[in-house]
Amino acid sequence: MNKSAYRIGFLIFDGFPMACLTSVIEPLRASNEISNTNSFEWKLYSEDEHKVKASANVSFETDGRITEVEKLDALILLSPPSAQFSNSRTVGVLRKLERHGCTLGAVSGGVFLLAKAKVRLDIRYSVHWCYAAAFANQFPNNISSEQVIETDKNIITASGAAAAFDLALLLISARLGSSTAAEVACWFQHPIMRNQDVKQIIPSLSEFEGSEEMPEIAQKAISLVNKKINYPLQVNDIADEIGITSRHLSRIFKESTGESPRQYFRKLRVNAARQMVLYTNEKIGKIAISVGFPSASILRRHYIDLFSLSPEEERKRVNLFRVKDNSPIPAT
Repeated sequence: MNKSAYRIGFLIFDGFPMACLTSVIEPLRASNEISNTNSFEWKLYSEDEHKVKASANVSFETDGRITEVEKLDALILLSPPSAQFSNSRTVGVLRKLERHGCTLGAVSGGVFLLAKAKVRLDIRYSVHWCYAAAFANQFPNNISSEQVIETDKNIITASGAAAAFDLALLLISARLGSSTAAEVACWFQHPIMRNQDVKQIIPSLSEFEGSEEMPEIAQKAISLVNKKINYPLQVNDIADEIGITSRHLSRIFKESTGESPRQYFRKLRVNAARQMVLYTNEKIGKIAISVGFPSASILRRHYIDLFSLSPEEERKRVNLFRVKDNSPIPAT
């Protein structure tokens, strides 16, 4: 690698989301062309120097083992949330790189491995909404965020592929200036350059909702429920916390979702359970308790109502998909 270039390594694991890799590399490549410089260089690394298969079943040749790396300006981890370190030396390499000034990053499911590495305490992680419950369950003492990008000293995390593109634009802006970053964004018809102050967009839970944004009061209520997902708050308590009457809160939810607050909040908890069913190996009974249901049977009943199959059936279906296709469930 050119010493004057900003050197980025990508540590990739089987099942990593390919879009997250290209969403970083392509803007960097374009910035080199636009500026007529070699400002960015990149290489792919794995733990064992072999072909790594992405979630789209596409194989990637790597440039070497991560254990052989001594100097990088940044290293970004790309993996599904279920990935594990297979080489006992990898974590030591990550910690050494961080101590010597390398920026460590992770996109999408890669935040799980970055959290496992424990390179530093009190890191604030950008966690994709579909992994939020699984991440909180696996790392209860870590700080997760709904922001599309989080920068915490020399730790950078992005929630998914689109956020990875924004992350690349931030790197370009820092090295080549905002005008070059803006031109790169225009090249790819990416009109809005988001930074770490932007929250993720989370899909609606209710088919009754219109296309308009949820009312601010409803958003505050949902945020409260999500923060205490393992302890079901009463509608009266939520209304008191927000500073309105329970009747007012019920009217807002009925108008915007077609459901009562209680129905909607229960859906939030069942959806949180589903994340853990899909992205962890926790027992169903433990999952039920972690999202505020007193037993697996009660969770199972609501799960079937919402998804038309039980947690066990869905986990079995996903595991069968993994075995037959030798690939993970779809990654972000």
